[in-house]
Amino acid sequence: MSTARAVVVGASHAGAQLVASLRQEGWSGEIVLVGDESVLPYQRPPLSKAYLAGKCSLKELAIRSEDFYAKQDIKRVAATVKEIDRSAAELVLGTGDRLAYDALALCTGAHPRRLRAEGADLDGVHYLRRSSDVERIREDTIPGRNAVIVGGGYIGLETAASLRALGLHVTVLEAADRVLERVSAPEVSTFFTRVHEHEGVDVRNNASVEALVGDRRVQGVVLASGESVPADLVIIGIGIEPSTELAEAAGLVVADGILIDAQARTSDPTIVAAGDCTSQDVPRYGRRIRLESVPSAVEQAKVAAATICERDKVIAALPWFWSDQYDLKLQIAGLNTGYDDVVLSGDPTRDHDFTCYYLRQGELVAADCVNRPRDFMTSKRLLAQRAAVDVAALTAKVAV
Repeated sequence: MSTARAVVVGASHAGAQLVASLRQEGWSGEIVLVGDESVLPYQRPPLSKAYLAGKCSLKELAIRSEDFYAKQDIKRVAATVKEIDRSAAELVLGTGDRLAYDALALCTGAHPRRLRAEGADLDGVHYLRRSSDVERIREDTIPGRNAVIVGGGYIGLETAASLRALGLHVTVLEAADRVLERVSAPEVSTFFTRVHEHEGVDVRNNASVEALVGDRRVQGVVLASGESVPADLVIIGIGIEPSTELAEAAGLVVADGILIDAQARTSDPTIVAAGDCTSQDVPRYGRRIRLESVPSAVEQAKVAAATICERDKVIAALPWFWSDQYDLKLQIAGLNTGYDDVVLSGDPTRDHDFTCYYLRQGELVAADCVNRPRDFMTSKRLLAQRAAVDVAALTAKVAV
């Protein structure tokens, strides 16, 4: 039994996977998982969906049970980390205590981008990233109230679907020309706008927020156009930013995330990192990318654990994502970066299922699959193989 101690900072998807993988890779020493929430590490994607809608408990969202951590002899510490003292190989905790490490992994995740507008600190204004955020939102979700969501990305649209199911009047304010503009083709944006409007959501594009107004509690959102939208609660969903403060202060290289190599090593080869806090080269797309994806976080964590245990593994899986809204499951294979053509299978202006294939110089680079699991699996295979694409065959596919 080794006396070495591995410390993982961040009880996220990546952190929970990393401690489990350390045991699988043969780490026999002490393992400490440090997180700033007192609850078990839990799945975050359902927060804006099933958990907000009250369809599941936080216990049901636990990534692993309490028994797992006990049986694997993994110690959980609820604390904030104030500093990494690399020269002493110690962490300085918020309590002032110091925690020595022989191996260190950073899985610090990300935090919501804050809205820079007057009144953003009024009561009734929320962000959605943690279970505690959802619990505060639930206190305000009274049927018949007016909910305004700032941001028409996946989190915003998922939250809109959940709030409509709870009986609230929902308005989505998107500053860009269309919802999902940063991540999807116009055809996909049009489809989701149609679906949400059919469900009673008021979707407004080119709607920039000037200020939030109210007497201590939010009562309305004033747009740059001068229009005021009534609001009993406001949820801000304008993206996330990597939590890199610890890494920066410790002198690690950071550029839109903690830079890691294919073995999940940071600029300090004795420290690894994984999850939403990281940025990595993705050779398939020829650039460095920060992937906000649970599958990617899990893959990075497995490789990081192998690296700590001096085993030779590399981050190789292609990114994929998903989003649940109403009875729709959107599954996304790959990244549509730099696409120059779109091919549709199905009619997004009419159908409830379709696939949008993204091509670059005739090569498939990504696919958005709505209620088409077979297309999703086929797309993942084609992306991995970099096989020649038969466009006619793609468009002829029938969803099952």
